[in-house]
Amino acid sequence: MAFGRFERTPDEAPLSDINMTPLIDVMLVLLVILLLTAPLLDGRIALQLPRVDAAADAPAAGALDLALLRDGRIELDGRAVAPDRLAALLRAGARRRPDAQLRIRADRAVPYGDVARVMAAAQAAGLAHIGLITQPASDPR
Repeated sequence: MAFGRFERTPDEAPLSDINMTPLIDVMLVLLVILLLTAPLLDGRIALQLPRVDAAADAPAAGALDLALLRDGRIELDGRAVAPDRLAALLRAGARRRPDAQLRIRADRAVPYGDVARVMAAAQAAGLAHIGLITQPASDPR
């Protein structure tokens, strides 16, 4: 890279090189800022999920109804189930009817992680049709 002088002789050409150092410095600073802020943007937004305006489905024959209650209890087809026995009961339901549908009804206060664990256990048991029961928007409850 050539550096210019203040005094020039008549036969010297003016300095016409672009100094890239400031541009590279700015780009590296922006890259560092991006790398530092990207992990902080992992979805820490508080959401209130909307109610749905969908018609209620007719009960499917042979469907398994699973309820996750606010106090942590789990009910499968209206009977209380211990969390450690849930996977075995889901496997038994999948063996009885491989195309059975699992319908999950979770209370609004149940943590999403609990619902995700139940869905993962259902998939591991061989249940491919998993549905979530929602509350219609017109229902005042």
